[in-house]
Amino acid sequence: MRFHGAPTEIDPASAVAQEAEDVLVGEEIVRHKRSERIVHWTVSIFFVLCVFTGMPIWSPIFGWMASLFGGLEVCRWLHPWTGVVFSASMVAMTAQWARKMILQRSERRGLAKWLVHYMRWEAVDDHPGKYNPGQKLLFWAVLLAAVGMLATGIVMWFPYAFHEKVREAAILLHDVTFILFFVAIVFHVYLGSAAEPGTFRAMTRGTVTKPWAKLHHPNWFRDVTGGDAPPS
Repeated sequence: MRFHGAPTEIDPASAVAQEAEDVLVGEEIVRHKRSERIVHWTVSIFFVLCVFTGMPIWSPIFGWMASLFGGLEVCRWLHPWTGVVFSASMVAMTAQWARKMILQRSERRGLAKWLVHYMRWEAVDDHPGKYNPGQKLLFWAVLLAAVGMLATGIVMWFPYAFHEKVREAAILLHDVTFILFFVAIVFHVYLGSAAEPGTFRAMTRGTVTKPWAKLHHPNWFRDVTGGDAPPS
């Protein structure tokens, strides 16, 4: 879809990105509208707060982080509440993106092969749409991890409401899930910045350039611009 008559003369693409997405504005394409970006950054901010309030509770090695919030006791109080807001923002993100992140049958069948090619920086032949299989897989993995951290966090928040074995299992699973979650987020940040220049602006301005879209998401580029499909 092409947008005609942008609502502002200063920055038409950013203006359109307030309420719309998948729109061509000049040489830019609106990838994420404002509401999606707000939810994304809310998830990101409260994930960081969960990390910085939880790490000093986890180990004295990270005790210096507690001073950022007024001490360890403040972290013990603040950490579960930041987790509540993080979980709520994950619910909002799921409502926005779950339908878009469904893996198609062809994507599920060739997912392992696709990931190997992608990690080796080799050409893949599936011509991804707006979200590639790796992005979809990461979304569901992060959602599953968030559910796991919430469930185990509730047990740790109200320990005397659960059996001792349940508490022990919750502590272990909470730690393991966090480590895997953290690794996934670091990988996500890397791919969204240094590894693929031009990606980060999709979550700040809400737009990407036409060359970026054609390179990374050719079928989406074709759908938005009405251009030719990439060669098969």
